Amino acid sequence: MQLRHLFAVAATALGFAASLFMLGRVIGFSSPWLVLLGMFCAMGLARVAEPIVMLRLPAGLYGVRPWEGAQGPYRRLGVFRFAQCLRHSPFRWLNPSVYLGAGRRDLQALRRQAASGEATHFWAAVLFAPYIGYLALRGHWALAALFLGIELIFNVYPSLHLRSLRGRLDAVLGRARDRVR
Repeated sequence: MQLRHLFAVAATALGFAASLFMLGRVIGFSSPWLVLLGMFCAMGLARVAEPIVMLRLPAGLYGVRPWEGAQGPYRRLGVFRFAQCLRHSPFRWLNPSVYLGAGRRDLQALRRQAASGEATHFWAAVLFAPYIGYLALRGHWALAALFLGIELIFNVYPSLHLRSLRGRLDAVLGRARDRVR
């Protein structure tokens, strides 16, 4: 089983690298679009590698704080509305492991998947943000604004959504542990 996963990660990395190289030859290796595609490729590779290694958040950011709950700033920022849109769109299938499906009831596994997905989006945002700043400093305001919008839609909001999901799962799992005692 592990060998199959290693092969999948290696094949995916090779495919992404070849694709980025070929695209770079066409549009130029200094193209901002290549950087954007590289971010998406890195996220895809992290997703394929999840059976072997799951990304983690920094320890200080891992815990979900009480103010991040349903009545906190996430509601005002539209995170829950964003989550509803995700549930009813094809984007749901980019990471179906963070949804309970027919016959799937392992809340601990769901929590692990949500934490890994949150970490993937977090690290993609952290690594992509300096490039957005670089574009702004170079005076490419329209492109920086576009990439900031992409950053919000594809990294920040999904990360916040998965964080809120983890918070809800923590509450459910905590109640289940209390009942067992």
